Amino acid sequence: MHPTNLLQLPSAEVLQKFLQAASGNARILTIAPELLGAMPCIDAARSLGMVVSMGHTDATYEQARAAIAHGAHHATHAYNAMRPFSHRDPGVIGAVLTSSEVNAELIADGIHVDEIAMKVLLQAKGPEHVVLISDGTPATGMPDGKYKLGGIDVTVINGVCRDAGESSPAARSHSIGRCETLLTRDPVRSRCAHATLNPATVLGIEFKKGALRTGADADILLLNDALQITRVWTRGLSN
Repeated sequence: MHPTNLLQLPSAEVLQKFLQAASGNARILTIAPELLGAMPCIDAARSLGMVVSMGHTDATYEQARAAIAHGAHHATHAYNAMRPFSHRDPGVIGAVLTSSEVNAELIADGIHVDEIAMKVLLQAKGPEHVVLISDGTPATGMPDGKYKLGGIDVTVINGVCRDAGESSPAARSHSIGRCETLLTRDPVRSRCAHATLNPATVLGIEFKKGALRTGADADILLLNDALQITRVWTRGLSN
């Protein structure tokens, strides 16, 4: 999905340009550990207090473990855009599944990851170390049709977004709420934590986000029995 002419090797200098463009709002960096310059870039990001995540990567198990040793303690949409797991070549997925210090994102839309693979991840990591994400695009909630994604022509059919010639989904046009309903075998309390407390904890903002407690931001969703959103409060104000 990424235009090859925009790709470049990671470095502390490139990172600094992104941080300046983000005006202090950058909190998390996704990096491919196998690329030349990745480790110094991880070190620079960690020295600035950023969360470093492994993703869009063909890293071997050893390369992933080296990144973890440097402080990469998160995995961007586990399984997807990663070297496939094999019993003789566990790769980055093997490192994610067996490293207790690594939190893992999961696109639980029923398309990106098979139900059994979801179960393996949840059992390996435990409910407190899995972060639910949607991989949503600007086409989220829109009917089937043709759209632009970062300047790339994409087509949405039955909620699945693909670019021209792609056989695998580029993204899903469903919300977090839709992903949450697919984790039906997980207790509701754990499923809520996947999308609230867990990501807040990864970013170090759990004191004000992700839970209902005194002093925290009153960001609240009211759901019905089908887990559909019926009302929203942002910092205590109803929307």
